[in-house]
Amino acid sequence: MEWIEVVMPIIKSIFLAIIVLIVGSTIIKFLIKVLEKQIQRSKLDNSLKPFIMSLISAILKILLALSVISILGVDITSFVAILAAAGFAVGLAFQGSLSNFAGGILLLTLRPFKIGDFIEGAGYSGTVKGIQILYTELVTPDNKSVYIPNGDLSNAGIVNYSKNSTRRVDLTFGVGYEADNNHVIKTLKDIVDNHPSVLDEPEPFIRLTGHGDSAVEYTVRIWVKSEDYWGVYFDILEQAKIRFDEENISIPYPQMDIHLNK
Repeated sequence: MEWIEVVMPIIKSIFLAIIVLIVGSTIIKFLIKVLEKQIQRSKLDNSLKPFIMSLISAILKILLALSVISILGVDITSFVAILAAAGFAVGLAFQGSLSNFAGGILLLTLRPFKIGDFIEGAGYSGTVKGIQILYTELVTPDNKSVYIPNGDLSNAGIVNYSKNSTRRVDLTFGVGYEADNNHVIKTLKDIVDNHPSVLDEPEPFIRLTGHGDSAVEYTVRIWVKSEDYWGVYFDILEQAKIRFDEENISIPYPQMDIHLNK
């Protein structure tokens, strides 16, 4: 019968498409498991691994879908053209999201920072908690979660305070003009030398660096491990006040402008 001759090829195509879909899905799942194990064992950054797996999975599924559509007799060229047109329309509607997606790829590829680093960028600073495809999550020092679009972060200057193992602490102290220069430097040097977290190399810098209106300015520059930065910063400030009082080194009060009502 003529209708059987017409229907049979269609049934065969549908049956074959179902088989390819089932077998293809099984193979993709197997490949994903194998690749996931290999990627997990690799030395790639932990924030990059989920992105790579999701990208590979999406590509394999798209290829499988195109194969099934081709078996069903649909013109792939026309179908791809429709997808391209739809993708272009969606792209125009979600330009910001696409920018963030591209920014996420840049951040995950170039890796200017990693999870756990303390960074400053796009007007915010904090510890990196997660690097997602569209945004990066920071936790501020006062425990607030900030979600920065990757597009903004990738296009802005990024300061990574955790990148290097050491940092320099810069401090300036104002001392009265009547204080003896050698006495002040010796006192500051003693404070620095007795702090266990201050590194010997590079050598600490302690010099008179300025003459203000009511005070002589002394600059202290010392190197510490990055994780010790704030502890040393506040320790030296506190110790300087205590030692200056003990050594009778005067710290002038800041001058204040007083406006009298006439």
